[in-house]
Amino acid sequence: MTLVSTKQQELVHTAKKLFFKHGVKRVSVEEICQEAGVSKMTFYKYYANKADLAKAFLIEAADQGMEEYRTIMQQDISFAKKVQQLVQLELKNSEGLSQEFIRDIYQDKRLGLREVIEAKQLEFQTEILRDFEKAAQAGAIRKGIKSEFITYFLNKINEMAADEQLLLLYKNEQELIMELTNFFFYGLGIKDGNK
Repeated sequence: MTLVSTKQQELVHTAKKLFFKHGVKRVSVEEICQEAGVSKMTFYKYYANKADLAKAFLIEAADQGMEEYRTIMQQDISFAKKVQQLVQLELKNSEGLSQEFIRDIYQDKRLGLREVIEAKQLEFQTEILRDFEKAAQAGAIRKGIKSEFITYFLNKINEMAADEQLLLLYKNEQELIMELTNFFFYGLGIKDGNK
């Protein structure tokens, strides 16, 4: 999605800031417009409501994240170094994320945000799984791991990020997301005690 105007870009940028901090439901169109310095008429020129703006933001963020992923994966470095960069990318992209926003995405069906996230995940899944298959063939990760398991596990990670019980174990949402990301890439990190 290409944003067509500076005002539209400012609306999306402002939405990210406010939605990350307060969630979608707690933020009003008036607050978005005031913070972005645009009129409500301008807002409604681009978006039918704040859920549409949230969807636009999520699509833009997912597309940008995938471009950053591709840039990392195209580098001529080891898979381990690529994973380190992917973890850092996840850290950067989850900075400031609130439980309210995660809850709005995964639990409020009226907003339709979960469907947007899941559609983007499906869109990128083939490419990501192909990269992991190449890494397995090169011996960079365990061979024989089923791509269906990786897909299932990635979907579960999203559910776990929205789990309020699990979140209680961490200082904030970003810490939980980083724990899940690190666990996906590094597992328990068990070392052989004989070495």
